[in-house]
Amino acid sequence: MSNFDKRAFRDALGSYATGVAVITVRGRDGALAGITINSFASVSLDPPLVLWSLSLDSPSLPPMRNCGHYAINVLAQDQQALSERFAGTRADRFAGVEFTPGAGDAPLLSGCCAWFECHNVAHHPGGDHLIFVGQVDGFARFDRPPLVFQGSEYHRLGRPLTEQITGQLGDQR
Repeated sequence: MSNFDKRAFRDALGSYATGVAVITVRGRDGALAGITINSFASVSLDPPLVLWSLSLDSPSLPPMRNCGHYAINVLAQDQQALSERFAGTRADRFAGVEFTPGAGDAPLLSGCCAWFECHNVAHHPGGDHLIFVGQVDGFARFDRPPLVFQGSEYHRLGRPLTEQITGQLGDQR
């Protein structure tokens, strides 16, 4: 596939809107690690399984691969700065960040719209990424709208389409 245009492929993938999450762990050495992702998906309800992926080139790969537990912190629409902090190269990403310890002492970030506390079940090779499958041990959902990423930009959700249609139709139901 020498003629494959990776940039055009990435741009096409960017057409798909995703949520934004920060994966957090406390390593076996006690050090905290975290990284912003948008490759999160549900796999199974029974047992409750989720997946996400991380580049093989990521400096965060070793602590993520070697941890027993991790937290998936689904960011709320007012947490763009937190997304950028954990996506960047900042040395101490947790400085000044409020969190509480979750399963396996993985940090649960304050202000999110959802948390998933997971233990590592499997890793699978996926080209230039490693795919993580985690079993959800606990979760919480908060009444906050999510941060959305599409076309290499952050977005906020508008009104649901059903609400827009109902508003246009009035009481004609």
